[in-house]
Amino acid sequence: MIEGPGFLLSVLAFLLALGPLVFVHELGHYLAGRRFGVKVEAFSVGFGREIGGFTDRHGTRWKFGWLPLGGYVRFAGDMNPASQPSAEWLSLPAAERSGTFQAKPLWQRAIIVAAGPIINFLVAILILAGFALAYGESRTPPTIGLVGPNSAAAAAGLRPGDRILSIGGRSVDTFDDVARYTRIRPGEASTIQLVREGQVQTVPVTLGTTTERDRFGNVFRLGQLGIGPAGRVIEPVGVLEAPVVAVRQTGQMVGMMVDTLWQIVSGRRPVSELGGPISIARASGEQLVLGPQAFVFLVALISINLGFINLLPVPMLDGGHLLFYAIEAVRRRPTDPRVVEWAFRGGVMAILALMVLVTANDLGSLGLWRGLSGLIG
Repeated sequence: MIEGPGFLLSVLAFLLALGPLVFVHELGHYLAGRRFGVKVEAFSVGFGREIGGFTDRHGTRWKFGWLPLGGYVRFAGDMNPASQPSAEWLSLPAAERSGTFQAKPLWQRAIIVAAGPIINFLVAILILAGFALAYGESRTPPTIGLVGPNSAAAAAGLRPGDRILSIGGRSVDTFDDVARYTRIRPGEASTIQLVREGQVQTVPVTLGTTTERDRFGNVFRLGQLGIGPAGRVIEPVGVLEAPVVAVRQTGQMVGMMVDTLWQIVSGRRPVSELGGPISIARASGEQLVLGPQAFVFLVALISINLGFINLLPVPMLDGGHLLFYAIEAVRRRPTDPRVVEWAFRGGVMAILALMVLVTANDLGSLGLWRGLSGLIG
């Protein structure tokens, strides 16, 4: 077992991972806004009181907030969190109002909002493309080489030589596709379509559950089918193919996030598995201890998470804005400002509640609640 990174190294790793990703996210909004002629009043990495910054020749205040858990770009005319036109905005001189966010056409506002998550995905794709160039891509065929005794596969009657075509209704191209599906579904019932001796068969299976402990002592509950390949196939990836591989891998990761989120919403996965800043900091420190490759891969994963979460249709997030823009496009007129205001208030409450929940989970993972219960007992 490897010794943990410690508090200071975890904080440093957290800042090294999240800080640049927040910056590039907000940079996406900034660059798109500037491209469409919107005046940018402030660009902040972090929230709360400013601890340092400068004002550029365009009048934009670049600053760092004391709470490094996010950031924001404030465009001219952003006089309320929902970016809705207001009486104050209408009172601006015409020339000044033309440079505000609200004065831009719907499609331009949508691009400005979407640019932040998009650049997060692009960062991840760039990193994953580099890994593909350096290490190739796993393309092991989904043909079973061995079946573990007393495993879920053995109980389902799977045999060496079977080639898996799909699992849970999802087509399978490589052995890794099977692993991705099973790992996040411990104990779940599913079906496997396979080819055996030239015949296509469909067999029911109940996935097994295994508990794994990593090198830092963290324990994970994972799904397991109990099969292995006949041999691993790693193929080199060229420069032109690397971005294609990276886009595919990014899509696979987003798919796993969607599946995991749905499992939590549907009650098949406990909400206690949701982590917050403390969990991210601890994971960042651990990956930094393991080496630069592990840390950079984690940065790619966090970047995908930032892009995905910000595109969720929750008011206050980028996806919430895009949702109202889609409604506006269909209705051909903006949503009633009162509806938007109440929706964004609800979004704020939901995000605050989620932050309380994940913080409680983080503190629980550190043993705080067990310690308190011991003191009370």
